[in-house]
Amino acid sequence: MARPILLAVDDDVSVLEAVVQDLRRQYGTTYRVMRAASGQAALDTLAQLKTREEPVALFISDQRMPGMTGVEFLERARPMYPEARRVLLTAYADTEAAIRAINSARIHYYLNKPWDPPEEKLYPVITDLLEDWQAGYRPPFEGLRVIGHRWLLRDHKVRNFLSRNHVPYRWLDVAGGDPEVLKLLTDRQLDPARLPVVLFADGTALVDPELEVLATRVGLSVQAAQEFYDMVVVGAGPAGLAAAVYGASEGLRTLVIEPEAPGGQAGSSSRIENYLGFPSGVTGAELGRRAHTQASRFGAEFVVQRATGLRIDGQYRFVRLADGREVSSHTVLLAPGVQYRKLDVPGAERLTGRGIYYGAALVEAVSCKGEDVLVVGGANSAGQAALHFAKFARQVTMLVRGDGLSATMSKYLIDEVAGTSNIVVEAHTQVVEAVGEERLEAVRLCGPGGESQRAAGSLFVFIGAAPVTAWLPPCVLRDQNGFLLAGPDLRGEGKWPEEWKERREPFLLESSVPGVFVAGDVRHGSVKRVASAVGEGSIAVQMVHQYLAGF
Repeated sequence: MARPILLAVDDDVSVLEAVVQDLRRQYGTTYRVMRAASGQAALDTLAQLKTREEPVALFISDQRMPGMTGVEFLERARPMYPEARRVLLTAYADTEAAIRAINSARIHYYLNKPWDPPEEKLYPVITDLLEDWQAGYRPPFEGLRVIGHRWLLRDHKVRNFLSRNHVPYRWLDVAGGDPEVLKLLTDRQLDPARLPVVLFADGTALVDPELEVLATRVGLSVQAAQEFYDMVVVGAGPAGLAAAVYGASEGLRTLVIEPEAPGGQAGSSSRIENYLGFPSGVTGAELGRRAHTQASRFGAEFVVQRATGLRIDGQYRFVRLADGREVSSHTVLLAPGVQYRKLDVPGAERLTGRGIYYGAALVEAVSCKGEDVLVVGGANSAGQAALHFAKFARQVTMLVRGDGLSATMSKYLIDEVAGTSNIVVEAHTQVVEAVGEERLEAVRLCGPGGESQRAAGSLFVFIGAAPVTAWLPPCVLRDQNGFLLAGPDLRGEGKWPEEWKERREPFLLESSVPGVFVAGDVRHGSVKRVASAVGEGSIAVQMVHQYLAGF
């Protein structure tokens, strides 16, 4: 496969040569660096590359060029290679134009000239952008193939797992009647009634695999490498990932236990636009991937497992995993997050994964092309999902129990929803029944005009969150809804155990069990925002240090 291309554009020969040399020195073994002395020459080069189907990973262009500015070139190059990262080189006087270009999503980043030394000013930016591009790049396909059925729950779970862990695959739906798909099954003597089937490049296959088995086959860790850690983090949502970054970077032996994929519930968000530092927005999956990469660089270890129990023995804490093993540590950070509450109406449980989905279920978005989609809920996550599905569906209808969106959704999302022509909001409306045999076919609604039935193929549910805490022992105290109590909330509700009152006050994020901390959405009274979860995960590490200092 041809090496991906980095294209540098500048009419100043000396500057262009400096850019090319710096890029080749750092990236020349992985990427091919090309140059052009004008915007038009660069567009001509791209046309030739496109004809030859050669990949382009990044453009880096000067702003002030005769005939065509850098922003104009990058905007014209975008349709040819929409996934390529776009960097603008500017003089200080052009900074305002660069910021406007970022806000309108025409470029990803700008660099002021000069960028010396490149190790500090150029390479960190380019490396970050190339990692983003690489995560979404799909070369000529040679990887996994998943044979399944759109209306099969297990098929949905396998595809969602692979997608959220950034494992490339091609999905083949037997419902389409493609004879080539049936031939693949027949040639391997596989039963079409036992789906999904995961086919590997080496000719082997997994039939309806458990996710931990699949994780092992695609190279994800399912067992801890050590027996003892300074800190075990349960959950790789924003809070857990932040704790992993700060803990590992400060020398703590850190293990993160996550049953699905980095990002947690936030990882299913199609677009987060109000998180600091991402003016063009970022998908939840991308934010999770970047944080996972960052934590891994510092030495944090990740395992794809589900925590099933917590045991306390003196100064040691033991977390039991789904495979029966235990990992021990001095401290534990509980950040398992929350899961969307289930739709408690007739037919909903039976049709889950067969037209009814919880969360954004981004793997289903393309399948909804040209269809009518229903979204239940009126909070930010529902708004983000509606905007994403609107790119594919004929119409997206948001079913909201209250008066509208103003009480539950951020204003920027309300404005975007209102400005999207194929999104309709229906207030005072609830789902009272899901109808269908093998798949969702219709829903019964109760609205201002009474009850009615409406045809529906896909229903995405965002109706509040329930904490993932049932696996914890009774000594880890929680409120009446299952959220974990920590710090002052324990004292305030008279739940700080009597035998510990003489020792000390609990740390701000410490649970009813000393050395067991809480962060993120699972904590009683937490603010359900990505930024607050990241903050709590970071703060918890400082409390872990203070706790360990008391040994």
